[in-house]
Amino acid sequence: MGLFSKLSESLKKTRSSLSGAVHSMLSSFTKIDEDLFEELEEILIMADVGMTTAQRICERVREQVKDQRVTDPQTVREILSHTVEQILSVDAQMHLNTKPSIVLVIGVNGAGKTTTIGKMAMQYKQQGKKVLLGAADTFRAAAIEQLGVWAERAGVDMIAQKEGSDPAAVVFDTICAAKARGTDVILCDTAGRLHNKKNLMDELAKIVRIIRRELPDADLETLLVLDGTTGQNAANQAKAFREVADITGIILTKLDGTAKGGVVIGICDELGIPVKYIGVGEGIEDLRAFDAKDFTEAVLGA
Repeated sequence: MGLFSKLSESLKKTRSSLSGAVHSMLSSFTKIDEDLFEELEEILIMADVGMTTAQRICERVREQVKDQRVTDPQTVREILSHTVEQILSVDAQMHLNTKPSIVLVIGVNGAGKTTTIGKMAMQYKQQGKKVLLGAADTFRAAAIEQLGVWAERAGVDMIAQKEGSDPAAVVFDTICAAKARGTDVILCDTAGRLHNKKNLMDELAKIVRIIRRELPDADLETLLVLDGTTGQNAANQAKAFREVADITGIILTKLDGTAKGGVVIGICDELGIPVKYIGVGEGIEDLRAFDAKDFTEAVLGA
């Protein structure tokens, strides 16, 4: 099975809720009218695209239909796909050109944060990069242990302190070790608390200050990990985290087990934050660099 076929298969639940529903709906219309757009908007909302984005997409499609003088309802599908691809086509590249570069990973517990870091570590190592993990989620002992398992599995080093230690101190130690060891990429886990935004904001701000002081010229990616199965709750989490952190990208996990993958579209549209990776399975290769064209084709293709 090719990479695209595997992606399409992994996203089959979202594909059904979007592509299948759109195809069925368009087949029931013989002309393009407001009833068609109302049904299209409802389909997008049901696929967790979000109401605001669904309305915006329908408005863009309506404008294209008018400008191109389209009369065949089936042509709406092509216009819809093009519109969605445009929304998703933001800068999804990882910017890790300095040595070392730093990836700060944030997100609530249970979103798949630590597993994602482990998969990233393995992928970067396979690319020939020297990787160092920083266990800065000191709030849970289990988080340190879990990251340690992934470090061993990936064959990379990890810097950790005991539970309850200052996360910024762990990041400082990790940076010092990275300098000494000639590390290419530092991957730092962080605590997943969001119920107390003030504490989280202070903690993340302190970590970033340490990074900027110790590695002022280093590339820094701050990635928010979200559980794709939670749909609009994931979008709400993104909005909340954006208030406390300068997020450069989003990783959406568990998209293989949900019909709510449309949330990717809403996040890119409403927040303007690029999705940089998607998780579509348990394997290391199932953490995939996000590609707008492939994703659109996988969930809206014929």
